[in-house]
Amino acid sequence: MAGKVFFSVSMSLDGFIAPESTEDLMGKQWMELQQWVFRQRHFRENLKLGQGGEEGRDNDILRETYQRTGANVMGKRMFDAGEYAWPEEAPFHTPVVVVTREKRDPWERPGGTIFHFVNNGIEAALDLAREAAGGQDVRVAGGGATILQYLNAGLIDEFSIAVSPVLFGTGIRLFEGVDAERIALEQVRAEASPRVTHLTYAVREL
Repeated sequence: MAGKVFFSVSMSLDGFIAPESTEDLMGKQWMELQQWVFRQRHFRENLKLGQGGEEGRDNDILRETYQRTGANVMGKRMFDAGEYAWPEEAPFHTPVVVVTREKRDPWERPGGTIFHFVNNGIEAALDLAREAAGGQDVRVAGGGATILQYLNAGLIDEFSIAVSPVLFGTGIRLFEGVDAERIALEQVRAEASPRVTHLTYAVREL
């Protein structure tokens, strides 16, 4: 039985998930947005940043997201930004399918991450990710445009947003261009922690 297709992101209070330019990905606003992640024990262990880190519900949610994911899908913009920023042992530890126009051989990294490059559309990429996931869930890791493509195509079953108490003002909005006339949401869970509010929704077509 195939698992769910989902995405999980951090979002500013005014609806942005990333700065407009990839050059600002490690800037002050983005670091504030992701601050809740950086502090967690699971994040530190996953990136081999050493011992320590917070434990609690935020940490549990990060670990649960990692454990449910059998494969990831991402867009070329996200891959390009991460290719040189990720450590040698990329932080996914699963097959990762990159939606792109270019042809490229698979790229294997230490620790179980192998990038596959698919240039014939989002559905073909998802088919490959589902096969690679072996029955586990598939996470659409990003970026915003890729998430929106899958959402508008009716291919997302569920998503989670960690709403962070930070304002961007400009950047990439998560739902900019969403086909709101065909998508309905059902709230699955809402949990507040001292740092963020976690919201989870099931997706169905109107």
